Amino acid sequence: MRHAGMILRRAHPPKTEPARSARRRGRPMFWLRFLALRAVLVMLGSVAIYGVVNPPHTWTMVGAARQHPLTPREWTRLADIAPVMRRAVVAAEDANFCSHWGFDMVEIRKVVASGSSRGASTITQQTAKNAFLWQTRSWPRKAAETILTPQIEALWSKARILEVYLNLAEFGPGIFGIHAAARDHFGTTPDRLTPVQAARLAAVLPNPRQRSPSGPSARSRAILDGAETIARDGRAACF
Repeated sequence: MRHAGMILRRAHPPKTEPARSARRRGRPMFWLRFLALRAVLVMLGSVAIYGVVNPPHTWTMVGAARQHPLTPREWTRLADIAPVMRRAVVAAEDANFCSHWGFDMVEIRKVVASGSSRGASTITQQTAKNAFLWQTRSWPRKAAETILTPQIEALWSKARILEVYLNLAEFGPGIFGIHAAARDHFGTTPDRLTPVQAARLAAVLPNPRQRSPSGPSARSRAILDGAETIARDGRAACF
């Protein structure tokens, strides 16, 4: 009986090499999924924190400081930023800001249909990039931006998104935030910006190192009209 038992136990086939190979192949995928989930959770935590804590510095500022001295900046609450400035930047960068969930599908379809190389990046997407990421174009950055954008929309109000955007946007070489921009370009404070000044500041976006708000331009005039339009048709209601 003992001999028979030993025979029966040995009758079970040993683990085959293909099974071991499949297990080994599965390990990298497991760790890849684990790291991806961990990255998403870290992003979610960062978004939640910045929903109530003002970002002190960004990777964009660190990079800019290597080329230009950064001007002193001061965080400004959205309530202390002139409504004309809020409307001007929305008219310039994201006219449908109040109606989308982070991605403007109407604008994306237009770009795809036209075959244009211009982007359809929303203020929420730009806020994700400015607050958490870097400016250099790459697939990893775009993937991270795509993950962060809906998280920001879910956890922040539209007013908070616009406030963070206006305080982190670059308005000239080394000039970050609306407080520094109003002071350095027009010698005023964000709450006292005029419609013309607001339109000129918004006109430098998204290329502040090549454009200047010092004089009128076709773009600033179009932004001035656009800001008045979104005030009339209710597209500024969310901020």
